[in-house]
Amino acid sequence: MAEQPGEKVVSVNRQASHNYHLLERFEAGLVLTGTEVKSIREGRVNLRDSYAAIKDEEAWLLNAHVSPYSHGNIYNHDPLRSRKLLLRREEIRRLIGKTRERGLTLVPTRLYLKKGRIKVELALAKGKREYDKRETERRREADHEARQAMRSRP
Repeated sequence: MAEQPGEKVVSVNRQASHNYHLLERFEAGLVLTGTEVKSIREGRVNLRDSYAAIKDEEAWLLNAHVSPYSHGNIYNHDPLRSRKLLLRREEIRRLIGKTRERGLTLVPTRLYLKKGRIKVELALAKGKREYDKRETERRREADHEARQAMRSRP
């Protein structure tokens, strides 16, 4: 999830790793309008409640909030519209199988610019139970305390 050379991360979905076990990651392009591109380049996008779905052998990004462009007058876009994802046919077929058979979800984890193109990173995810979330939090706190103890040692 670290930023690669030639990439500029625009938005990260931090809730995804808290609410889901992230299993496998995919990179997809987006079909966008001009005002959406300008607004995303300004960093005015939120992936918090968004998810991806596959309908009629096409992948779609749903509930991603891209704020209207500040200078966009009558040609502005709907902030919550569904956006088509650009994936290879074989990737879509694999995702169909995994989401239907195993009950997994497609969650966008980050939105970034790569070589001038806007890309979204999707993760196949399995929902965490409440006790899984508590265990993750405990482990994170224990690691933090261990690092603090190592720093304070002479």
